[in-house]
Amino acid sequence: MLNPSNISNKINFSAIKSHPLTLIIIVSTIILFAFSSLRHILFQSTAFEMGIYDQVAYLISQGKTPYSSFLEVHHLGNHVAFAMYPVGIIYAIFPSVYTLLFIQSFSLAMGALPTYHLAKHAGLNKSLSLAISLAYLLYPLIFNINLFDFHPEVMALPAILGAILAAKLDQNKWFILSIIWILSCKDALALTVIMLGFWLIFWENKKKLGAIALSLGIAWLIIATQVIIPAYKAGAGPGGVGRYLYLGSSLGEIIINLLLRPDIIFFQVFSAKTLEYLFLLVSPVIWWLSPQYLSPLWAGSLTILANILSRIDAQRDLIHQYSLPVLPFLILAVIYTLADGKVGLWHRISLWLEKDAVKNFIKKLPNICQELISKLSLPKLIVLWSLIAFIALAKYGYFWSLYADSLDTWQATRNAVNLVKSKGGVYTTSEIAPHLSQREVIKLTKNDTPLTKEDLAKYDYILLNSRHPGWKSDQKFVAGLLKILQNNIDFQLVYNQDDVYLFQRKNT
Repeated sequence: MLNPSNISNKINFSAIKSHPLTLIIIVSTIILFAFSSLRHILFQSTAFEMGIYDQVAYLISQGKTPYSSFLEVHHLGNHVAFAMYPVGIIYAIFPSVYTLLFIQSFSLAMGALPTYHLAKHAGLNKSLSLAISLAYLLYPLIFNINLFDFHPEVMALPAILGAILAAKLDQNKWFILSIIWILSCKDALALTVIMLGFWLIFWENKKKLGAIALSLGIAWLIIATQVIIPAYKAGAGPGGVGRYLYLGSSLGEIIINLLLRPDIIFFQVFSAKTLEYLFLLVSPVIWWLSPQYLSPLWAGSLTILANILSRIDAQRDLIHQYSLPVLPFLILAVIYTLADGKVGLWHRISLWLEKDAVKNFIKKLPNICQELISKLSLPKLIVLWSLIAFIALAKYGYFWSLYADSLDTWQATRNAVNLVKSKGGVYTTSEIAPHLSQREVIKLTKNDTPLTKEDLAKYDYILLNSRHPGWKSDQKFVAGLLKILQNNIDFQLVYNQDDVYLFQRKNT
């Protein structure tokens, strides 16, 4: 593989092709892309977030204002994700939601490359370095977030790992470029960059690069949340602040209360939910961690704290994207522990296995068991435990449970989507929306938002599924919409099968 420490030297392409990590990354990308594509094909991707970013990327590719009709805000007023503009350029060539899915799968898989080199830099041999790369890829969050629509911050994941590697190799230029890219992916990643700077200064003795990360992170946090977002949201602040209203109504108030009123958060921090969340985070790699090598997690500490303090339970699981910035530093803590070789839970187990009583017990086991135990080297054990954690926590089972719920209307929904021929406005369900989001106007059916005569004027197509009304809708609401549309002289029913209805404006 390409050695980042010699990034400016001539690239040995034959070495890259023959390295096992190359095949691992390619296969991982294909697997991740196949699963996320299948989920989309089954009408399980949603307007939030797949539809949002497909619409934004499409509008950028067309040279139009990237205004999200789902959020009713300019793209930069959402998370200031400038990284979507390069994605929009790619969309000009490949205008498909599958482009987003491929970018996401490739970004997640590419994190294995800097992970491998970080392990090698720490002194681990090739087998252990490959095992750590596989542990990264098998970490359940990687698979789960790949299924959960599209999020720009996944594009920052290999860059976070790359920034750590660049800092260790004193590659200043690549470090700064990585930091800029990370910040361009989402406003909240400024917290990660800030804490990365603190960690580099106080634990890694990289004062110059740490100061750069700290300065850029603080500056971008202020610019993004206090200037850019309010400018595109009529003065309103970041949307995520609503999850912490018990701490304050603005980002400034929240920070002040955290510093001056720690009693407010005491019961939130020291709770069963917090313990469960922390256990979920570390369980896939728990045997390869040691308390004395957890310092990298300081770089992810603000993200962990934000997740703990949030009123949204989705921030404390391994399904959604919120814990993604923590993963690089968790993997680095594993690398540090293994590089020592004399600490961690696994080391204690190894010492226990060397005791005469345990050896005698193993000798009494059947030959096949003794042979299996003798062949379980540390790299194999790392991969084995990663597989066990993956089987236990990855959400592949959704494909024969949750994702199979609407198969009875799949063909009818697909037929109806294919009948939408123009780029006119569409009103539809959350699950259908990502299949029709490449247009300027598309909105969701919502129980709390009745369809008015003024709203009807915006749409050329209205596509409903009364059997599966979708997120934020229900059958009663859809029945009311059908009654309105059937009595509206401007629309005609052009498709009706298996409780799937497509209405089209007569002059479309």
